[in-house]
Amino acid sequence: MQINGFLWGYAVTGQARHPLVVALAVLIFAECALMAVATIYLVIEIFGAVAASLVSAIALAILTAIAAVWLGFVGLNVLRGRPWVRGAIVTWQVLQVAVAVGCFQGYFARPDLGWLLLVPSIVAVGLLFTPPVMAATTRLAED
Repeated sequence: MQINGFLWGYAVTGQARHPLVVALAVLIFAECALMAVATIYLVIEIFGAVAASLVSAIALAILTAIAAVWLGFVGLNVLRGRPWVRGAIVTWQVLQVAVAVGCFQGYFARPDLGWLLLVPSIVAVGLLFTPPVMAATTRLAED
């Protein structure tokens, strides 16, 4: 059922969401929370430490804040069953995998951080392509 363009079927009819859809939303919300923590950390560092480039430090903090808000928006829309979230989630996970790969390499390699970024990305993409999540995020012909 649509009210003002929003899908209200779950709340109105009492249908429960599939546990895999909820798991994907929880994973996205966890990534959102970690991005919010990273934003807070970066803002504290702007005021607490001497930055080599203040403009770059501010820009990075703003970008992490935008990413945190975006992930929260995507998480909400996973629960609403919007079809566009699949592309948004794949894009975010690919970017996260790229950062994870970078954590495994170089002079200042941090494999622990690499695994903390890589494992949730693989799980999110795996959940995204399960039949229940695909069914929940596919627009029907009558919508």
